[in-house]
This record gives sequence, structure tokens and C-alpha cells, in this order.
Amino acid sequence: MNPEEEIWDQGLQSERTRLAWVRTAVALCTGGLGAAGLSLRVGLPVAAVVAFGVAALCGSVLLIRTKPRFRRVQEALHGGRPLAPGLDAFVAWLGTLSVVAGAFTFVFDAR
Repeated sequence: MNPEEEIWDQGLQSERTRLAWVRTAVALCTGGLGAAGLSLRVGLPVAAVVAFGVAALCGSVLLIRTKPRFRRVQEALHGGRPLAPGLDAFVAWLGTLSVVAGAFTFVFDAR
């Protein structure tokens, strides 16, 4: 394979991955806070507020972990090592699941 056909762009993969994680974290954090506030204002059960609060917390954790995750990705890419998904994938999954749980409570609340 000649150099023009190689899949490598001198490190931009990790920057795009970092931006994707930041977008996910910001969406979880702001969406969770907004939905929790709305749930409180309309008087939804505490379960909805807690679920949206957990989503906001997960988003905050992902934002805090952005720099260490970026360093790990950079080292793995440039060292030719595989990168395990680790804690960040679990936190993102938990945040998304919390949004779904809060949304179900929000939609199916009998009022």
C-alpha cells in the first residue's frame, strides 16, 4: 500500500474522537439539567428528576475525564496499541439509559 492510500492523517483521529466525547458529555449534562428542572416545575415524580440528574452527573464526569481520555487515545494511536473502552463508555451508557428512564417517566406520567 502506498502512502497516499494509508488510513492515517497524522493524529486527527484523536481530535475528532475528543470532540465527539465532548459533544456527548455536553448534551448529557445540559439536557439532564434542563429536563430535571422541567420535571421539578411540572411536578413529575422524583424518579424522573433523579434519572435526569444522573444523566447530568454522567455528562459532568465525561467532561472532567476529557483530557486524560485524550492522552490515552493519543498514546494508543501513536504506539500502535488497541484502546479498551473502559469507564467512559460505561458512564456514557449509564447517562443515556438515565435519559431514557426519565423520558419514560415524563411521557407515561398519568396526569
